[in-house]
Amino acid sequence: MSQWPPHNAEHYRAEVEEILGPVLAAVFAQVELMVFDCDGVLTPGNLVYGPEGEVLKEFHSHDGLGLVIARIAGLKRAVLTGRNSTIVERRCTELRFDSIKLGRFDKCQALQEIWRETGCGPDNTLYMGDDLIDLPAMHQVFLAVTVPDAPTEVAEWCRYQTLATGGLGAVREVTDLVLKATGLYTVALERLLEKAWQPTRTELSSDQDRDPGELTQ
Repeated sequence: MSQWPPHNAEHYRAEVEEILGPVLAAVFAQVELMVFDCDGVLTPGNLVYGPEGEVLKEFHSHDGLGLVIARIAGLKRAVLTGRNSTIVERRCTELRFDSIKLGRFDKCQALQEIWRETGCGPDNTLYMGDDLIDLPAMHQVFLAVTVPDAPTEVAEWCRYQTLATGGLGAVREVTDLVLKATGLYTVALERLLEKAWQPTRTELSSDQDRDPGELTQ
């Protein structure tokens, strides 16, 4: 095998500084917890309904791997969304999120709960949202991030706006920046080759008829 990881931590830090500048790169390097809105961030934002309600959500595999790598590196991850969704719950459970908050329009209160559950706080939290409902929570954290089609009021407040769109690589863009800025990217890539750190077969399965209880095993 050729050199693995492909580059050392110093190379990746320099890469992030070139993209963000040294000041913002240093801010990204402080992140220990990433909190994500769902629709428009983890997904493209389309709400697909059938006769009995919501039937589909679309997630991107690149985002998924980025979230796996973040977990392997030791970063905390949470989802905080105003909508209830068994699909989102399943996806975030598969990815072993540290906190899952669904149906929560009281995002500031939910954020407090996430901090208690993860042991993190506002000074090391990145919040990634895409619309006005996210602004109150964004005001509570030290680093707010959004996507290209966010409203002006959201974009103006955020320290970083992704190049990729929500649900199509935006989350991966952010997880990579955080991991490279913190120096954890190489740690995660090394661990990714070790079976003990890899996702289980259950987590990678897309079988619709499996027992939901398997997700917690």
